[in-house]
Amino acid sequence: MIPYKHEPFTDFSLDENKEALNKGFETIKKDFGSDYPLIINGERILTDKKLESYNPAKKSEVIGNMSQAGEKEALQAMDAAKETFKEWRKSSFEFRSDVLFKAAAIVRKRKFEFTAVLVKEAGKPWKEADADTAEAIDFLEYYARQNLELKDGRKVESRPGEFNRFDYIPLGVGLVISPWNFAFAIMAGTTSAALVTGNTVLLKPSSKASVIAYKFIEVLEEAGLPKGVVNFIPGSSREIGDLLVEHKDTAFVSFTGSRDVGISIYEKAAIVQDGQVNLKRVIAEMGGKDTIVVDSSADLDLAADAIVKSAFAFSGQKCSACSRVIALSDIHDELLEKVVERTNKLTIGDPENDNYMGPVIDDASVEKIEKYLEIGKEEGELKAGGKIDNETGHFVHPTVFAGLKHDDRLMQEEIFGPVVGFAKADNFTEAVEFANDTDYGLTGAVITKNREHIEEARRDFMVGNLYFNRDCTGAIVGYHPFGGFKMSGTDSKAGGPDYLQLHMQGKTTSEML
Repeated sequence: MIPYKHEPFTDFSLDENKEALNKGFETIKKDFGSDYPLIINGERILTDKKLESYNPAKKSEVIGNMSQAGEKEALQAMDAAKETFKEWRKSSFEFRSDVLFKAAAIVRKRKFEFTAVLVKEAGKPWKEADADTAEAIDFLEYYARQNLELKDGRKVESRPGEFNRFDYIPLGVGLVISPWNFAFAIMAGTTSAALVTGNTVLLKPSSKASVIAYKFIEVLEEAGLPKGVVNFIPGSSREIGDLLVEHKDTAFVSFTGSRDVGISIYEKAAIVQDGQVNLKRVIAEMGGKDTIVVDSSADLDLAADAIVKSAFAFSGQKCSACSRVIALSDIHDELLEKVVERTNKLTIGDPENDNYMGPVIDDASVEKIEKYLEIGKEEGELKAGGKIDNETGHFVHPTVFAGLKHDDRLMQEEIFGPVVGFAKADNFTEAVEFANDTDYGLTGAVITKNREHIEEARRDFMVGNLYFNRDCTGAIVGYHPFGGFKMSGTDSKAGGPDYLQLHMQGKTTSEML
């Protein structure tokens, strides 16, 4: 088998790639405004209740009208998943992996089409959308290979006259609740990890970007996935989310989203229902308040580039985005000046036109960010941005605040928008202490030329993904296993060597000879 390598990113400086993406836009626009069904046990079901998925850069442009599952359809999907599990769990590791390999090949062939959907439905700039598509391919390829490594279980010892085996078997029906910010990659990754390990899936994608999820189910069907293995049931969390989290036959919940929702799921899943025979597992990634620390030895141009990229790519709507900078006092002002200069040069507008920054996802995001802009003006000093244009699309300009204390609200609470705050520290140890002083522990970065500082941060900076002399976003499947500490989730390292086992249980068999 060819060794795993991550999917290359597209070079959009080449005319042929620009043309290919523009053709992708032409292709997907033919379907704009279409009605999309649920898919339960392979059956397409159009419901009376539909939710409009629209382009956040152009609110009048409808991407699709997505049917919404209610209690009836959710329970129907659960019944289908339970019944399908009886046979799917017996399918070979090789067959399940082959489905993922084939799906990866299909997506790779239609790469520009999927990237175009992400630009239009999620408001992603070209490079960000391309990286999202590449990551989806990576998850399929990587998990397919990881699954094959588990097919023979793990070696255990046998005594004379005894033959022992340790094998992995699936858990059952999994509920996958995927986010809008990586509407393809995380959705495909969490779904494929669950199905390739022999589980059946109830997929509830984010209502803000569900058309891309529907198109992924079509890919799985084309790749040969049997009906009923993945059941596509977009719907409201209140109406079907809690119902399925609490359902006695849900074996595990795989969730990516906000801290508050993640905590609620964790609490609800812990309650044993009447007739429930297994304790539910929760695999959760719940966000971050991510810090870049810059010391006195740092290359400040490198640091400024890393901060701007981490804070403003995809309008700060990544759980790994930099929203805090802790800079040592002697270089703080120079670094701030460089960041402000770069920030003021960024272009913002419709991402279809290849602007650096596009919109935030919806009105609720705009309102939340607007609240924090006012808090920032009270707590610190506005150095760049602070503007909102919510007429045609949901545009928030990249914003920099300085003069903050590390424990101010702007430096503690997750904003999920293009806002970054600066605070000072007197020495490196204090900077790391300030960086750790949040409820979150997802990603972080240290910009330094000091080897002692690198080792101190490696030991003491408490985040799941720590980067040196680069930005704090952009984890690559198989290279940077991704997941955080504290209130950032359960440290389930997506795209890592032990992720699939979270969807399985070990079974020991001992045969006397």
